Parts: sequence; structure tokens; C-alpha cells
Amino acid sequence: MNESITLTRDCQAIQIPSGNDLILPAGTEVIVTQSLGGSYTVATNQGLFRINDTNADALGYEKPAAQASPASPQEASGAVDQKAVWDQLKTCYDPEIPVNIVDLGLVYDCVVNENEVLVKMTLTAPGCGMGPTIAAEAKSKILSVPNVKNAEVELVWDPPWNQDMITEVGKMKLGLI
Repeated sequence: MNESITLTRDCQAIQIPSGNDLILPAGTEVIVTQSLGGSYTVATNQGLFRINDTNADALGYEKPAAQASPASPQEASGAVDQKAVWDQLKTCYDPEIPVNIVDLGLVYDCVVNENEVLVKMTLTAPGCGMGPTIAAEAKSKILSVPNVKNAEVELVWDPPWNQDMITEVGKMKLGLI
């Protein structure tokens, strides 16, 4: 992308990689380096930041409209569609890597028990301050799946993540194969 933009209003952002919340003031010059999964990674002269889709207007973009999808047979019966949960997880991105958390191999487990979903995931590095932010985004997106009443996303460190866990799709996006 690398589109240069001036923020039109004060904008909540998350500092990368520390995960600190802060406000970028109106008039700040940013360069949009990544726009994936409903969030924007921007570079400023103070470093990298993540801006979520609720603040897209500060970048001069339209806020995305909620999209309704046709109900699957599971949704019609009141059951949680596990494929829909995985599809939502595939819309979560590491703000520094243009590959979703599923194809990065960060999601270790996804269990659907009636209307509850438990996900175990890791990060590419244990010290990454973005972990809680990525986990919260995954939880929020899971909760948007029809019939999900509760979702938990647990960060785990065993087994330690390594590049062999990246899917073939992820490796292709990263130019590793």
C-alpha cells in the first residue's frame, strides 16, 4: 500500500509491537503499510501503529458496513458453525505480517462446545506486546459468528511457534516457497 495520509481527527491507535493504547492527533502524517482484516497498520515518525476499522474515517476511508451472510444449516438449527469460526479467525492478521493468524500457524486449537468457542493460540515471539490485542480481535470476531454466546482465546507457549507451522498458503504469501 504505502499510501501517505494525514489524519483528519484524533484517532485511537495501538503501538506496535508494545501494544500500548494511545491517541494519534489530527494532522499526523501516516503511511498505510497494511490494510487487512479490518485494521490498518500505519507508519509515523514515532513508529508503527495499528488502527481498527471503527477509526477508518480518520484515515479518509469509509467504515465497513456490516455484512449479513446467508444462514448455514448449523446456524438455522442454533448450532455454531465451526467453519464460520475458522473463517473469522482467518480475518485476523498480525499487524507486521501480511498473513492471517491461521495461515501463520498461530492457532493451535479451536473447540466448539454448544454455543461456546475456546481457541488456543500463540504468537511468533513470546515477548510480543501485540498478543493481547490480537487475541482480543480474534475473540471479537468469533463472537460475531451466529449462535456464539461465549468465546475465550487463550495465549499459550507450548509448543513454541516456528516457521514450520506456517501453512503452504502462508508460505506462498511470504515468498518462502
